[in-house]
Amino acid sequence: MKASDFRALSVEELKQKENDLRKELFNLRFQLAKGELQSNSRIRAVRKDIARMLTVMTEKTGSEQKK
Repeated sequence: MKASDFRALSVEELKQKENDLRKELFNLRFQLAKGELQSNSRIRAVRKDIARMLTVMTEKTGSEQKK
């Protein structure tokens, strides 16, 4: 997802999405350890999505605290 997609979500939706992505990352790492993972690049993409989402969450919570 793009950062603009994350910015359209509320903070609660972002937290839920973060939880989902972390579960997906766990499952991908588990598949990698078992040798079942088809695409290693998916791990990197999920990690970057989590980072983008955390950045947007920080922006949103920071702007709320300044008000």
